[in-house]
Amino acid sequence: MSKVYSVPLEKIIDFHKLETVYLPKPADEILITTNEINRPGIVLTGYTDYFDPLRIQILGWTELGFMRNMSDGERERALGYWLGLKPAAAVVTRGLKIPGYFIEACKKYEVPLLKTGDETSPFLASLIAYLNAELAPRVTRHGVLVEVYGEGVLITGESGAGKSEAAIELIKRGHRLIADDAVEIRKISDKTLMGNSPSNIRHFVELRGIGIIDARRLFGMGAVKPSEKIDMVIQLEAWDSTKAYDRLGLDNEYANILDVKIPVMTVPITPGRNLAVIVETAAMNNRQKKMGYNAAKDLMTSLGMENVEPVDKEVEIWKN
Repeated sequence: MSKVYSVPLEKIIDFHKLETVYLPKPADEILITTNEINRPGIVLTGYTDYFDPLRIQILGWTELGFMRNMSDGERERALGYWLGLKPAAAVVTRGLKIPGYFIEACKKYEVPLLKTGDETSPFLASLIAYLNAELAPRVTRHGVLVEVYGEGVLITGESGAGKSEAAIELIKRGHRLIADDAVEIRKISDKTLMGNSPSNIRHFVELRGIGIIDARRLFGMGAVKPSEKIDMVIQLEAWDSTKAYDRLGLDNEYANILDVKIPVMTVPITPGRNLAVIVETAAMNNRQKKMGYNAAKDLMTSLGMENVEPVDKEVEIWKN
């Protein structure tokens, strides 16, 4: 069974600068466990099938106007249908004035009531994006994550392979560090992985022979970034003269991380190879592929070998 993550309502209030109208208990004790939200229009009519009380409820002009046009008895029954199911929280948007009967109903059923000045649709989008990130499935793996020319590059390999040294060289060349040693990877959508560093080691880099350095203090704020989407993986491994390495880049290797396919390039390490330049070139090439151009396919076409089909292959980037 997959682990269920939660985020305290207090963090949501702070991040979105929400006004607290009523809380039945401290906001840090109220946990939100789903990234889905709800607008309670149909529930106010009495249809409560499939209602999920774990969702945050959003009310705008439509919902408040619907309640305002009800008789006192209809309104009391409608609020009872809805709030009696104990939804996680209710948020009124657009800075609308909240009627007293609604505040009293929230107090009666002990439902947190919040308010924002944001318009309904932008607030919905912002809240969903925030909850997607906070409640996403995640895993922490060994590696280095850097942003190179706008591409999130996850560098993996055995300890001592040169991952941190490559990251420092990339920082000196104007790129940015997200995480060193431990990368927390979150699945924020079916096709997107976001990487960041655990807070206790954020911005720190370990260099053998030198020790621990703080990249933010040493190179400046422009050298670091809190998080970045993972666009590709570069796997460093010791040169093996018996292994046939891909020289064309025609075949597609990928890693399966949290059920998301991420392109992988395996780079053999030998003395004198400039890993920073290799990572930069790989990032630009990956970006070019996403824009529809593949140099290897273009070469095959010019050689009259356009019928050569690339092979997709899954590779293991971390040893269990």
